[in-house]
Amino acid sequence: MKLAYQLNAWGGVVGTPGAVTDIGSGFYLTPGNPSPAIAAIAEAGFSGIEIFDGNLLSLGDRKASFLRQLEAHGVALVGVYSGGHFIYPDAREDELARFDRSIAVAAEFGARHFVLGGGAVRSTGRRDGDYAVMAGLLDEVAERARNAGLIPSYHPHLGSLAEAPDQIDALFAESSIGLCADVAHLAAGGGDPVQIIDRYADRLQYVHLKDYDPSAEGFVPLGEGVIDMASVVDAVIRSGYSDWIGVELDGYPGDPADAARRSFAYLERGPLALSSSAQR
Repeated sequence: MKLAYQLNAWGGVVGTPGAVTDIGSGFYLTPGNPSPAIAAIAEAGFSGIEIFDGNLLSLGDRKASFLRQLEAHGVALVGVYSGGHFIYPDAREDELARFDRSIAVAAEFGARHFVLGGGAVRSTGRRDGDYAVMAGLLDEVAERARNAGLIPSYHPHLGSLAEAPDQIDALFAESSIGLCADVAHLAAGGGDPVQIIDRYADRLQYVHLKDYDPSAEGFVPLGEGVIDMASVVDAVIRSGYSDWIGVELDGYPGDPADAARRSFAYLERGPLALSSSAQR
């Protein structure tokens, strides 16, 4: 298994203001120049990156320069992350148009994984019917992503419709999409990442390794929180998964380059027992 790193450690995430009034125009974006992040990720030892759809969409005529930069640092574009509301039937056409745009740019740039997050929670709370509506749209987007040569998966996330284990089960009972197991979000949502990976082993399509410190209510470099990474990796291997592993650390107040180095060193020492094929 090779290791990638998400660029959102450098600058976090913002959304496009126009999406407040126009669902079809929205996307995620990490602000700032991605160049220092790409260089730091490569220097830390990672051989791939994950990025938000908006970062690719905003490149414009700088596509060739971005790809040359990846090549110069010896890193692959592994994943593109997008998200949506999913639960409003009247917005389906606009959301599909937005996802079609993101799928197209991910395929154009040669990404392998297309990760979907989100699922709005209504102001009045979750409704049982929201899971079926969301599942239908997820499955449609996943099919379009597969047709473009991408591997789609859904990422359960804090604050989304599918946050806690029973909510994830409710969504996955209605949808056939694969799982992107972000182990910190699974744990912070009240679940056991190992149990969830085992439960959905046949649907595991991508993995985000991230550690969590509940005392600080935040994410930390790998090995510095409460997640039992060795057991997580055992579960991933047990599932038969052998694709890319994404490492992520958003919202961390420390130096992102140093944190990336610490996470890679932790994995190199232990849980993944990195082989030469997992290093640059």
